[in-house]
Amino acid sequence: MEETVVSQHPSTARLHGEFKTPGGKLTAVDLTVREGRLADVSVNGDFFLEPDEALLDINAALEGLPADTAPGEIAAAVRAHLDPSAVLFGFSPEAIATAVRRALGRATGFADHPWEIISPTPLSTAMHVAMDEVLTQDVGAGRRNPTLRFWEWQSPSVVIGSFQSMRNEVDPEGAERHGVTVVRRISGGGAMFMEHGNAITYSLYVPQSIVDGMSFADSYPFLDAWVMEALEKLGIRAWYQPLNDIATDLGKIGGAAQKRLANGGMLHHVTMSYDIDADKMLEVLRIGKEKMSDKGTRSAKKRVDPLRRQTGITREEIIGVMIATFRQRYGAVDATLSEDDLRRAEELVEKKFGTEDWLYRVP
Repeated sequence: MEETVVSQHPSTARLHGEFKTPGGKLTAVDLTVREGRLADVSVNGDFFLEPDEALLDINAALEGLPADTAPGEIAAAVRAHLDPSAVLFGFSPEAIATAVRRALGRATGFADHPWEIISPTPLSTAMHVAMDEVLTQDVGAGRRNPTLRFWEWQSPSVVIGSFQSMRNEVDPEGAERHGVTVVRRISGGGAMFMEHGNAITYSLYVPQSIVDGMSFADSYPFLDAWVMEALEKLGIRAWYQPLNDIATDLGKIGGAAQKRLANGGMLHHVTMSYDIDADKMLEVLRIGKEKMSDKGTRSAKKRVDPLRRQTGITREEIIGVMIATFRQRYGAVDATLSEDDLRRAEELVEKKFGTEDWLYRVP
């Protein structure tokens, strides 16, 4: 149960919360709390809104709401008070809800947390997916600061999504021929084909409070705003193509996946193509016509648009720019995997990620 923080504020205290919609505008909310309800609410920001009177409707929708109102209910209240003809540009009822929750101390932003970065560390692929669970649990339990971790591989691998069919996604003969190990991760999404040096994969371990009030679709670009900045420094204009693809003018370069745990921890990870052998990938993965039907292309090979070609620099240099950008934005410090982290991940490999039961849980 979420701890209430309303009692920490005097009834006359003016509270302030802000949220910038990814690719949009800043939404701010100023309010007080009286007898457990929102009062003197003022929504403001650099957004656009028509007609002007709609701002009064938004404030009225929030006035008197219980301070422990869930974010989805806050957004619904705003929508219910708005005339259907009102136009919100650069923000949304969900953005307002997040700003309200931040004012109340129930939602957080990147700047509210100390951050750590774990540079690329070679592990077996089973250990990588196990480490994702270990570190997400730790952040959710408050045992670890929010962390950015980059992957490094020891052998060719395919990582399939939590709900994918092993039979439908992987060609066993192709996997055996190319010495590819297959593992299943805890997040949904599609299969990832990995060889040493062919991709850039990172994981973010965060408290769910950082995406409080956001839709799943909005949380993806929000958590990766620093990546878009890093890519821009490298001369690449990238954006999210709903739900979880990262695209450029020259095609898709990556995809993301998420998992939210019951203890409040959240995993967000991304794989971006650097220099993938598309022919080998197609021999290992079964990529059907239905999956490609909404991609505007006729073959999976055309979808692989390596970062190497677009930047002309090494994978390590790209990772260096990404780390520097994250550190500059959020003041992150370097960290490493501890012996205890490794031990617990190894136990998870033995009990879960390295077992046939887990790998074939969806046959």
